[in-house]
This record gives sequence, structure tokens and C-alpha cells, in this order.
Amino acid sequence: MKTRPFKQVDVFTAMPYLGNPLAVVLDGSGLSTEEMQHFTNWTNLSEATFLLPPTHPDADYQVRIFCPGRELPFAGHPTLGSCHAWLEAGGKPKGTHVVQECGVGLIKLRRDAGRLAFAAPPLIRSGPLDEADVALIARGLGVTRADIKAHAWCHNGPNWRGVMLGSARQVLALKPDAAVLGQLDIGVVGPHGKVGVVGTQSETHECAFEVRAFFPGNNGMAEDPVTGSLNAGLAQWLIGAGLAPHQYIAAQGTAMGRAGRVHVQQDGADIWIGGSSVTCINGTVSL
Repeated sequence: MKTRPFKQVDVFTAMPYLGNPLAVVLDGSGLSTEEMQHFTNWTNLSEATFLLPPTHPDADYQVRIFCPGRELPFAGHPTLGSCHAWLEAGGKPKGTHVVQECGVGLIKLRRDAGRLAFAAPPLIRSGPLDEADVALIARGLGVTRADIKAHAWCHNGPNWRGVMLGSARQVLALKPDAAVLGQLDIGVVGPHGKVGVVGTQSETHECAFEVRAFFPGNNGMAEDPVTGSLNAGLAQWLIGAGLAPHQYIAAQGTAMGRAGRVHVQQDGADIWIGGSSVTCINGTVSL
């Protein structure tokens, strides 16, 4: 066991304690997978990350990402939070972009208007969901099948199934049934405006969409405050289907008392998922 530099970062917010917290161990060298997993479980956070020297010549650093019970090949808020911590600790990128090495390969990050953004990785699976899945999700969310206006696979590491409801209000009112949804990772999106009208958003809301993420947890169905991987998959689906403009802001965490803001922008072939990050805890951890 040794003392290692450590940060706890709040991601997708510029105001502390309104986003999604992340534990970042800045030196994960010499730790076993079991030790990383044990520490992650102990933090009681949705994810913890461990930074390591890169193994790919184009990467600036390597990150291993864990959530309670398992390692993840990719996740969005750990990507932004880890990069924020790495830069704050003095990390210098080799090129114009920061390049992160993780389980799905190399992820590009850029700095833009005081925020970090990552290029959404290619979807592993896309296209519409099976109708049986849609009916099951509707029942598990407590809505009718007709309430689901569109649906698609948004699998980009995490096995997200995305569904769109008719309004942000419907999204915020959901009370999912873990016994029905079982082991499914569900992303729900609803517009602050009219479904199917590109660029529409309410006159009184800064965000085009409201997003919620539900997944199996240690004690039944869990909800994530703000989810970069889900928003990446949703953006690829919604922009590609003409259900969202090429640039928008999504809100997430509202139902949990958070105020997460995810900035989405299509730039050429890339869709960038960005947000602010703020360090809440600086120190060391014994591992």
C-alpha cells in the first residue's frame, strides 16, 4: 500500500455538487484489477478511474474505468473527469487534442469555451430495438407503448437502449420498476418542445432535451446523475434520425436534485459531448 495523488471531480457542472462525482486515482500503477474494484465499491460513487501510462504511442494517458461490481470499457463522465484531473495535475497533450486510451480504444478530447468534450466513439450496435424490448421498457417505465415516440440501440460500450417520450415532463415523472426492467440499461429522452421538430425547444428552458439513465444497481434499479456515454449514443441516434439539431444542450439529473448540462455538437464526422468539470476534493489516498 502506498500514498497516491487523488481528486474527486464533479462532472457536467461548473457549480460544485450539482453534477456527477468521480473519484480519480492519478497513479494507478501496480494496482490489481481486484484492488481497483474494491476501492471503487468503497467510494460508493457511480464510477472511479485509475490513470496509468499509455500503452499506445498516440495516447497521452491510459484510464481504467470501474463502476460498482464491474469494469467499463468506456464511460463519458469518467472520461471528462479523468481528463480534467490529468490536465489540472500538469498533464501536457502531445498534440492538438488530448488522446485517452481506454477499453474501447483511443478517445479524442478537446478544450472548448472552458469545457472539455470527447468525440463520441462509434456505436457498437445501432438501429431500432426489438418490439418485445420496447413493450417491456414501456411497462417497466410505467408508460404506454404509444408514449414511446422513437427508440434505438445506443450501445457504445455500455449496452444502452434509448427511448424517446413525448415531453421532458413525462421523462421527469418516471418511476421505473426494477422488477420489470431487470438487467437492462435504459436511456430515456424527452424534448422541451415538440417531438420531431428539429431545433425546437421551450422559450423558457435553456435545454432542448431532458435525459434520464436507469441501470441495474446493487440494490435494484439505479439512476445515474449525468451520463456521458448515454448522451453520446443518444446524440448519434437523434441527430442521425433528424430528431435533434446538430448542436444542443441536454439536461440530466433534475429528478435527483442535480443540474447536469451536456453540450452536444456535430462537427464534420464527429459528434462532441462536452461539459464543465470542477474539482471538489484534492489530496491523497492510501492504496
